[in-house]
Amino acid sequence: MASVEAQVERLFDRYGPRYRWLATITVMLGTMSVVLASTIINVAIPTIMVEFQLAQDQVHWLATGFLAAMTVGMLLNAWCAQRFGARGAYLLAMGLFIVVSIIGSVSEQFPLLVAARIGQGLLAGLVQPLAMITIFQVFPLNRRGQAMGIYGLGVVLGPAIAPAIGGVLVDTLSWRAVFLVVLPACVVGMVMAWRYLPGKDRQLAPVRLDRAGVLLLALGITAVLWGLANGHRRGWSDPWLLTTLLVGTVSLAWFVVWQRRHAHPLMDLRVFAYPGFTGSFLMSMVIGAGVFASTYVTPLYFQQVLGESAASAGLMLMPAGLAMAFTFPVAGHLTDRFSETRIMIIGLLLFVLNMALMAGATLATSAVWLVWWTLLGRVGLGLMMPPSSTGALGLLPPALIPQGSGIFNFARQIGGALGVNLCALCIQFFSDRYGQTDPALSLAEAFEFGFDRAFWLLLIVFLLSLWPLHAMRQGLIKRHCYDG
Repeated sequence: MASVEAQVERLFDRYGPRYRWLATITVMLGTMSVVLASTIINVAIPTIMVEFQLAQDQVHWLATGFLAAMTVGMLLNAWCAQRFGARGAYLLAMGLFIVVSIIGSVSEQFPLLVAARIGQGLLAGLVQPLAMITIFQVFPLNRRGQAMGIYGLGVVLGPAIAPAIGGVLVDTLSWRAVFLVVLPACVVGMVMAWRYLPGKDRQLAPVRLDRAGVLLLALGITAVLWGLANGHRRGWSDPWLLTTLLVGTVSLAWFVVWQRRHAHPLMDLRVFAYPGFTGSFLMSMVIGAGVFASTYVTPLYFQQVLGESAASAGLMLMPAGLAMAFTFPVAGHLTDRFSETRIMIIGLLLFVLNMALMAGATLATSAVWLVWWTLLGRVGLGLMMPPSSTGALGLLPPALIPQGSGIFNFARQIGGALGVNLCALCIQFFSDRYGQTDPALSLAEAFEFGFDRAFWLLLIVFLLSLWPLHAMRQGLIKRHCYDG
């Protein structure tokens, strides 16, 4: 079979200039499906907590497990795309994604439900990096910002309406329905991938999968997240907990050493030698924490503090989701004209303001204000995401863009997993502590105290991210000077 470049040229010859958008819509459908699946379950969390008798520091694994597995899947993407081609990797991942989603919908035990979410996350991780790689293949440099913005609009539009759809499904059918709602888009994406994505490049030498790296990464992430999540329940001096955290930390450290020695690593650490990429990596983690943790926490706040139904909570989140979706093409357009970091700092400040307002809210605060404040934060995140992507990959030479894409997305997902994990722990710890201090308090008042601390946690994380943002800016300046 011809090289990927030759296959793309033939596809352009067959479909003309519109092929760019056909390929973009194809990868957008896959990414939209898996991103929607990652967030739609959030409005169902309170119902699942009741059905399975779970606390916050247990049920969050439905989100954390998905995001953690997704990080592993993203690093497997480069190997999988070379082994099966973009088309084969997409079809394999989406096909298995449908299977594990059906398993999740019929699960009767919480561990099996978490396993299904982990399977969804692993396969979602295989799909997402294909989108950025495809866009960089079919769009010229001066149009990539616009393409990322429009692609991002489609991707974010799904999660924007996901809370409302999920809430209605939970209230009218069952929480199980949220596992099935994404499947039609998966099927359509598979049909389009068969026609519009390039196949395997047989001219490339086969690359062996770094199995040791996969095991070290999976063990390290799982152990660290489990240890952090169970510190409140088991006590931070518990020997088993401390052993698990030590094993996780050592595994992650050895993973880094192993990647530097392996001939074909999962994570090509050469990208960190380029000025600014470490800053962009940390910024991606922070943005991931903001996106996924706030998406996890906010619907819970509406239901557990304000007492709203799942459908009402979903509808309250819809304006913010739509605002974020429509901010994406604007941010992409601005990225083609202004400094990426300048746009990102505006978004960062908007999100910080959102967290400060939410932390200062009380039970007497009007729900209308909460909706507006949430919208403000989503606009901020929408301004940050497209320029962070184009800026990070713009720091690298073309040969390292596929690895850089996987590592950048890895950072966002691991940041999301840590953000959800720590926010859930924060809510449970401070709610319990506040409730024990004053037994006369209502459950909603105790929960509000815990949620406020989670909002403050995210605010502090975003303020600290000004340092890596500055490092990213300096790297982009050097890169532009070099290119010039």
